Parts: sequence; C-alpha cells; structure tokens
Amino acid sequence: MPLYVMEGRYMNDSILAKILALKETSLPELQKRYAELYDGKKAPSNNRAYLWQRIAYRIQERAYGVLSDEARDKASELAQEHDPINNKALRPDNGLRKLYGSRDKRLPIPGTVITKNYKGADIRVKILDKGFEYNGKVYRSLTAIAKEVTGAHWSGFLFFNL
Repeated sequence: MPLYVMEGRYMNDSILAKILALKETSLPELQKRYAELYDGKKAPSNNRAYLWQRIAYRIQERAYGVLSDEARDKASELAQEHDPINNKALRPDNGLRKLYGSRDKRLPIPGTVITKNYKGADIRVKILDKGFEYNGKVYRSLTAIAKEVTGAHWSGFLFFNL
C-alpha cells in the first residue's frame, strides 16, 4: 500500500481517497458527513471548503490520533514567530511598539503592496512605516485612498479586503 507524505507524516491510499472524494461531495452530503463525524453536531457553516477541511482533519484525526498538547503549543509558537502577514516585529507585546507606533494589526508589514482591481483599473498601494503610498503620493489612511479612487466614502479596510 503506497504512502504519501503530508506535513512530515505518511498517509495511506484509503485515507487520501476518502479526503479527495469529499471534494466532489455536495453541500448537503458534507453537512451529513460532518454530523456523523462530530457526534451529531450540526455543521457550523454552509461553506463547502470550510466543511471539507474540517471533515478531512477529523478523518485524519481518527486515523492517526490527535495532536499532543506539546505539538499544538509548538505549532502555535511557530505561527506566532513566522506569520508572514502580521510579522512578530510589528506586534505590540514584544517591546518594539515605540519603534512602529500603534499600527493596526490588520495591516500587512511595511513594504507590502496591496492590489485591487476597481472598475477595470488596477489599484496598487504600498504599505509604509507610517502611511500608504498610492500613485506617488503618501496618504495617512486607506480610507483616504479609497475615497480618492471611488469618489465616495469607503472603509479602507473593507475596500481593500483586509
């Protein structure tokens, strides 16, 4: 029986086949399967991708066992250390708040370019240490850029899907 390496562990054909078969399953069937695997609990979502992930995880959990508390803590630690969106250097709890100010945690790290297609035009905004650059001009907020682009008041975070 061939084994497949997934995240440092081996997965056999039958487990992989069960998981891949779920990709083609209808939403009502996924909801039914969720209830079977989670002791009769109603599916918490109507999102197929979300349910597929939860069911796939549960199938693997039953086949290979649950993560130990130590492994779960290590995974959480690694996520904190290597999170590419909210880089640890920008988090207020590490003593560098004075260096970066009170940045909103929803913002990507400085240097990141946010792109959005609006009415056929590509909007490119560069995140700066303090502010945002759009079309060679520096703005204090994403909201100001959204207003510049649309002519109407928009929440900058909503407009740029952050």
